[in-house]
Amino acid sequence: MHDRPINQSALTEVSVPKFDYPNMQQFQHLDYSQIPDLAFVIDHQAIKQNLEILQWVAEQSGVKVLAALKAFSMWHFGSLVSDHLSGICASGIHEAQLGYEEYGGKNGKEVHVFSAAFSATELNAVCQIANHIVLNSLTQWQRFSAERKAGTNIHWGLRINPEHSEGSVPLYDPCSPNSRLGITLAEFETAGYLNQNITGLSGLHFHTLCEQGFEPLSRTLDVVEEKFSWLLKQVSWVNFGGGHHITHSDYDLSGLVQRIRQFKQRYNVEVYLEPGEAVAIHSGVLVTEVLDIRGKHNDQLILNTSATCHMPDTLEMPYRPDILGAGKPNQKAYTYKLGGMTCLAGDNLGEYSFDHAINIGDRLVFMDMSHYTMVKTTTFNGINLPTLVVWDSKTKHYQTLREFGYQDFKNRLS
Repeated sequence: MHDRPINQSALTEVSVPKFDYPNMQQFQHLDYSQIPDLAFVIDHQAIKQNLEILQWVAEQSGVKVLAALKAFSMWHFGSLVSDHLSGICASGIHEAQLGYEEYGGKNGKEVHVFSAAFSATELNAVCQIANHIVLNSLTQWQRFSAERKAGTNIHWGLRINPEHSEGSVPLYDPCSPNSRLGITLAEFETAGYLNQNITGLSGLHFHTLCEQGFEPLSRTLDVVEEKFSWLLKQVSWVNFGGGHHITHSDYDLSGLVQRIRQFKQRYNVEVYLEPGEAVAIHSGVLVTEVLDIRGKHNDQLILNTSATCHMPDTLEMPYRPDILGAGKPNQKAYTYKLGGMTCLAGDNLGEYSFDHAINIGDRLVFMDMSHYTMVKTTTFNGINLPTLVVWDSKTKHYQTLREFGYQDFKNRLS
């Protein structure tokens, strides 16, 4: 039995240092005349500040923090990430391979892998480089029993679905009705596993959040403990998933540390967090240029970027990204409708107002474009991918890491 009373030391309020949270203000001081006309610019100092906060949470709570590569996989920062965190989590073989090669996996850092479903070929490949593998269904658990018995050096887990929604957008809610992600309590009962010991099961994984604070996590944990305490008492690790806005300035770090301490002590388990956006929040911008001005009132700007190619979440979520120096429609003197350069009729970026008239050739800088943006870019219409630039807001040094061209577009297909 893992369940035991909580030591009072775990309830002690945690004193949180005054962290230097990244806030995008540093990008007011970047010399954009030195930056290519279409580029992602990532601030090294902001990434480092985020990692230092995550490392502090790990040190104070005993949690192991993994970088979710699905949100930010710019492996230029691989060694910096591995210096601060316990490893990475991947959503398939390619992210796992990247974590193994560039984020310290081959040097002892942890590589965790989850997929909604593995093929036998992919699972066998993952088994060669992963420490933890999480399966998404009892069908997969049963199907790969031979692989599990052979992979004795791997910590095998199951993803559970607490059927507790905290998100407001169904597209990003892993616990929406009839979700394909995770195993519900009813599924355990139907398969005859309810209140039974599951041989070979090492850990559990759940995920309910999307860029949210501590309170939604705390409510989720209440439900997980209520429904799955029988499983919690038989495993050695539990992964709280991602979506934790830990490096946002208003996040309740003290509450998080205390809750993790309590959970670890109650069930005698290792606890993992796998934030993605928290590694890269407020660390990057997308620099664009105005190519044309049109419309009946000359109030329509065509940019050298694209919502569907370079910022798909603005259409999927949807959300309206901030632009440096711009305001809401009619808030400032000049209001414009912004559009991308593809043939998609809906390739629109919204309306923004500016203090001055915009001219062809002006730069517009979209804010907070690192997490869940760079990883989703496409070359639809043959549109070029943005150049990758790393900037250090402390030293003011910048470095162009990669420029893209025709061969990158051509080699995607054959």
